[in-house]
Formats: sequence, C-alpha cells, structure tokens
Amino acid sequence: MTSSPSVATSPETTVSELQRIASQVRRDIVRQVHGCQSGHPGGSLGCADYFTALYFHVLRHDPAKWDMDGKDQDLFFLSNGHISPVWYSVLARSGYFPVKELATFRKINSRLQGIPTTHEGLPGVRMASGSLGQGLSVGIGAALAKKLNGDDKLVFTLHGDGELQEGQIWEAAMYAAGNKVDNLISTVDYNGRQIDGDVDDVLPLGDLKAKWLAFGWDVLETNGNDMDALLKTFATAKSRTGKGKPVMILMRTEMGQGVDFMMNSHAWHGIAPNDEQRASALSQLEETLGDY
Repeated sequence: MTSSPSVATSPETTVSELQRIASQVRRDIVRQVHGCQSGHPGGSLGCADYFTALYFHVLRHDPAKWDMDGKDQDLFFLSNGHISPVWYSVLARSGYFPVKELATFRKINSRLQGIPTTHEGLPGVRMASGSLGQGLSVGIGAALAKKLNGDDKLVFTLHGDGELQEGQIWEAAMYAAGNKVDNLISTVDYNGRQIDGDVDDVLPLGDLKAKWLAFGWDVLETNGNDMDALLKTFATAKSRTGKGKPVMILMRTEMGQGVDFMMNSHAWHGIAPNDEQRASALSQLEETLGDY
C-alpha cells in the first residue's frame, strides 16, 4: 500500500485535469467497496464527475480550516448517503483526511462508516445521512443560517432520484421557494435507477423539470458524466443565486459509469465486486494520482 498525497483545489483546474482526478476517484470507489465486500458502487461511480468538479473546481472551501460551522466557506450536504465511497474519495484527495484512510472503509472502528456519520468527527461531514429525504431540509437550514450571519457563501446538496419519493423532499422544496432561499444549489442524480429497479417501475417521478418549476425553483439540466457540461452548468447555477429562487440541477448520469459491466442496470446499486470483477474494473480506470 502506498500513501498518496492530496490534490490542491483550484477554480482554474482544467477539464482534462478534472477528468484525470475523476478516474482516480473511480478507482478509489472500486477498491473501497471490494476491500470490505460491502457498499454502493453504482451510484458512486455515476457521481464521480460531479464530486470531482464540485470539490476541485466549484466549492470555495479550505480543508485546513475545517469546522462544523463552515463560516465563510461553501457547504455541501450529501443527502443520499449510501454513495459515501465517492464522497470519502474526494474528501481525502482534497486534503480533509489522509488518503490511506480510505483502506478502512466500512471496517470496525473506522471513521469511514458505510453511511456518513458525525459522531466520529470525520472532517468534511456535517450531517448523518442514513435516512433518505433529509438533506434538503438540512441544506435549507444551513443556507438560512448563512443569510442570518451575513455570510455570502453558498450551500450545495445532492440527492438521488429515488430519494425524491420521500415526502420530506417536497415539503422542503416548497419551503425553500416560499422563503426565497436563493443561496442554495441542489442537484438530483437522475440516473433512473434505485435499489429495487428502474425508478419508473418502482414509483414514476413524472416530469421532474415541470415539478420543480411548479414548486418555484430555477431549474437547470445537465449531463453529469460530461465534465465540460458540468462546469458550465455549475457556473450558470452560481450566476442565478441571489435572485430570489433556489436553484435545482437535474443531472443525468449512468449508474456504474466507467465500468462496463456495472452500467445500464440497477444490479450494482449495493453489491461489491469479487476479485475477478475488481481486476476487470480497475483495468478500465486509469491510475492517475496513485492508489492508496
């Protein structure tokens, strides 16, 4: 096992540099889930580009100044907490904790629980997200706190499309628009799949864009597996903050993106690859920053 350094974050990071980081993040995901034979690789792989763009280009944050309050820094809340492997990877790679700690994922006494928690004090994590549907409410609270404190930084949240079947999401959506929480940028990972199958087969979401517009949000759409498109969408989203409406990004992704046998199916929502599958997956993903 080698110890790999973290990567400096910068708003000047290029698309090609971000793509290289995302490849390493995908390797981290596969290795974490294989290492403990448990976890959720599908959605994590699909969101690797989003997290890479967010943490290495978009967020105004300083891992060295981490605290729970996050004053004068952009904040991020992961609502669909089961995709923790991708979040842990970018947190480590951007300097919140040692990269080698990724090897402890889901193991006894590890800070890297399968679902992110706060009781272990893991830097970067400000809420436990095991119960789906709660992250938007927390994000709204944080955004309102920033307004009250005269803090001009933004709050970002991420949600799964299957998570939108939770009623609390829509109560929060109504509240955010009704109270002009316009320092909030939320994103839905719109991959069309959840643990039991295709979202349309479990409980169809209908026209999501029309729904969010009807709830009073400013809505953008993007390809979450196209780094250039993501950066442009984030830039547009940030330009639309402070104008009286919260911003929603509907982000189309492919579950298992980057690993051919995990794509186009919900089957890899929550199972781990065996040794042969691990080798196959890693052969498709370039090692760019050094494995932990």
